[in-house]
Amino acid sequence: MLTALKILLVDDHAVVRAGYRRLLENSLPEVGVCEADSGEHGYLYYTRQPFDLVVMDLTLPGIGGLETIRRITQRDHAARVLVFSIHDEIVFVERALKAGARGYISKSAAAEALVEAVERVLRGEIYLGPGIAERLAAANHAQRSDPLGALSPREFDIFRLLAEGRTVNEIAALLSLSAKTVANYNTQIRNKLNVASAAELARLAIRRGVVPA
Repeated sequence: MLTALKILLVDDHAVVRAGYRRLLENSLPEVGVCEADSGEHGYLYYTRQPFDLVVMDLTLPGIGGLETIRRITQRDHAARVLVFSIHDEIVFVERALKAGARGYISKSAAAEALVEAVERVLRGEIYLGPGIAERLAAANHAQRSDPLGALSPREFDIFRLLAEGRTVNEIAALLSLSAKTVANYNTQIRNKLNVASAAELARLAIRRGVVPA
């Protein structure tokens, strides 16, 4: 009898997790799926038992998806992480791959694409969802300077939320941080990006595709 491959599905929406768990278990009978509702829980579960694959959302409460990927892949350099996110903008793909992800697929893709992505990343391949590879190649070919490259995963998450117009207190509640900590991050981010106001920060985020215009 074959030992089941173990997949950890990290998403903060229970209904979403249940749906994709059924999809994966029905499509891949040899797979067993565990669930986590936050980056902290996902990382904790990974430290307690090995998983063959982590399917990770990016928009999570607490430490967030990018930081979770970074922690998992730093702990286990052989870890296979597939990002499954509503964000399909190239800046998110670049950040996820930089953090150590082995694949990236948009939640707008067909269900079959997720199954294919899981199979291919489990085989050790790098997988980018429909259209993502082409856009990533075009972005790399253009050799654009990336002003966001200096931001850590945590700073990038806070940058995105600030650009969306969230207040310091709202971000603190979302990420389980103190308002003082978020305010300090806000200052660090502005210094790194050389922006003096919330409006400049938002314009930069729009130009880089982090938030819609």
